[in-house]
Amino acid sequence: MGYPVIYQIELIYYPILAAISIPVNLVAIVILSRGKCGLSKCITRYLVAMAAADLMVVIVHVILHRINLMHFPVSFLFITPVCAINVVASIGALDCSVWFTVTFTFDRFVAICCQKLQSKYCTEKTATVVIATVFVVSFLKSIPFYYSGEPVVIIDNVPWYCVPTADYLTSPLWRAYECIGSIITPLLPFLLILLFNALTVRHIIMANRVRSGLRNNSENQNDPEVKNRRKSMILLFAISANFILLWMTNVVHTLNWQVVNFYYTDKYYSNPIYITQQVGFMLKLLSSCTNTCIYGLTQRKFREELKNGVKYLFTLNGKLCQ
Repeated sequence: MGYPVIYQIELIYYPILAAISIPVNLVAIVILSRGKCGLSKCITRYLVAMAAADLMVVIVHVILHRINLMHFPVSFLFITPVCAINVVASIGALDCSVWFTVTFTFDRFVAICCQKLQSKYCTEKTATVVIATVFVVSFLKSIPFYYSGEPVVIIDNVPWYCVPTADYLTSPLWRAYECIGSIITPLLPFLLILLFNALTVRHIIMANRVRSGLRNNSENQNDPEVKNRRKSMILLFAISANFILLWMTNVVHTLNWQVVNFYYTDKYYSNPIYITQQVGFMLKLLSSCTNTCIYGLTQRKFREELKNGVKYLFTLNGKLCQ
């Protein structure tokens, strides 16, 4: 009896995802950090944080967990304390990636809809504090999972592998903690992004109607305020829609079923619930490399910086070869 199709797809999918995501996110971090994309320092901080979190997800969750578990069943990463640290880091990195998207969405909501609060909240300093707070809280929240596993076997006083403890599987406290965790990520972010985007769209439509009534059609087409709002809307909605679409399957699975066969202990699973779960994992991890594509499609100056970087690399390569 061979492995199910979904497992065979994952064997190929995760290495390809890692090979694409790492350079893509590194490029995004470098380009955005240069501050030449025509974006405010506040927006730039959030976008750099999102790219860094996505890079962390790829390294910790995709490479050190998924790829290692499927392709290298015996390695030092399966020593129990290392395995437990990897679980904590994976959960923390995913939480950071999700909540950085929420904080960016909220920042754009404040900038567009709350003019009185904008000057105080939408600043580089506030963005730095918010990003640092999300990072610390996300990893503090994941620390209890360090104690959720136990070794399978001890060889020469070294504990190997990580399986859930009996207390983790049966304790009401753990079940409640997992339930709260599922609400905090991804259900609550999902709802908040939908709410902030709905309020932002409503405000923009009303503001544009008022502004259109005060200006004639030709003036309205060349109105720089309308253009800036349009650019902000495109970037905001592209990132938000990307998150919602790629996390939708995972959210549906989270609401209906517990995690099934997370550690691939039985590679012959082929029931619909397991397939839904694995597709949800693949899609949500795909979001770790799509934001950079969104920047490239929606931001002209980002594309220009990318082109300049490619030209520089080719020029440098030409010089080195001479």
